[in-house]
Amino acid sequence: MSLNSTPSANRVHIGFFGCRNAGKSSLVNAVTGQELAVVSDVKGTTTDPVSKAMELLPLGPVVIIDTPGYDDEGALGEKRVRKTKQTLNKTDIAVLVVDGTRGMNKYDFELLSIIKEKNIPYIIVYNKSDAGEAVSVIDGENCIAVSAEKNENIYELKERIGKLMPSDDGKTLVDGIMSAGDTAVLVIPIDEAAPKGRLILPQQQVIRDILDIGGCAVVTKETELAETLDRLKDKPKVVITDSQAFAMVSKIVPEDVPLTSFSILMARYKGFLETAYRGVHAIDELSDGDTVLIAEGCTHHRQCGDIGTVKIPRWLAAHTGKNIEIKTCSGSEFPEDLTPYAAVIHCGGCMLSEREVQYRMKCAIDFGVPFTNYGIFIAYVTGILERSVKMIPEIK
Repeated sequence: MSLNSTPSANRVHIGFFGCRNAGKSSLVNAVTGQELAVVSDVKGTTTDPVSKAMELLPLGPVVIIDTPGYDDEGALGEKRVRKTKQTLNKTDIAVLVVDGTRGMNKYDFELLSIIKEKNIPYIIVYNKSDAGEAVSVIDGENCIAVSAEKNENIYELKERIGKLMPSDDGKTLVDGIMSAGDTAVLVIPIDEAAPKGRLILPQQQVIRDILDIGGCAVVTKETELAETLDRLKDKPKVVITDSQAFAMVSKIVPEDVPLTSFSILMARYKGFLETAYRGVHAIDELSDGDTVLIAEGCTHHRQCGDIGTVKIPRWLAAHTGKNIEIKTCSGSEFPEDLTPYAAVIHCGGCMLSEREVQYRMKCAIDFGVPFTNYGIFIAYVTGILERSVKMIPEIK
């Protein structure tokens, strides 16, 4: 994909971490060739993570993230450190920036420990190597000495980062479901919740993936679906719908035509579909007073028919017949402690990187909290769960 066509969630996220005044922001500017980050001799100039989607040669489309100093102090400093830790959850490659005039301190070692614990590919950069003799490195294979100020070894650093890039496996949302020459009917409701003048990311991505494999995408609204199917010479290979239209669409689509949703395919693409499939059955075990967390990866203006705050709580209450307390979170905010929750219902994660979605899933697993997603949940309460995943190879 080109720079403009690559969604941020599908880009490699490269995070720059370290203590205050290690030169993180200067290094970010040197690596990107832009004044992306504000640089100052004053400690703590970077107060919040700063992200920039860009084309970084020789790496391609990436998201560069500059983070606050990990050794920040005080109540506000603690919040900034927490933001830095949250950033690690969506980081594909970590650049640990160390002041080369002093070497690694306890904060650097703590960061390195977290990076290794999360199994994030990393490189340690000893910055300010021009200010005197660089200290001896502790991890030769993963270290490099540079000078952001004098632009020394920056090219070599980018080459080293490039070697840490995750391999592009070329996967698509329709792998194993469609082949060249197949036709899919995509059902996209246009209602008050639909963004004006555009399609949402999962819909765009499915269309692009179908075209890339040489398939045909027929797009229609749920109100025109029956007529659209009648017009087709042959039955489609699959019907893919917005999950919210499952109830209506499942009655229209013949039983011998596979049916699934954009949200289910996105959960599979992000690597948590099997967990979501297993976790959804836990909603039948909910009791009065239990709390369910409804989590979304993006932030948007809530409307009267919002799926996360209105529709899913309503469906949950109707299905369980229980008095369930609902908590919500959105964007980059996700609770570090999941013990208060009896279940987590997550969106498809189209605006989150695969690493961040899987981090959230693993958090739930670690706390023993069932984890599912919007599409699977709606299919379950609609009574068509098995049909909605029948064509997906990973679900047996």
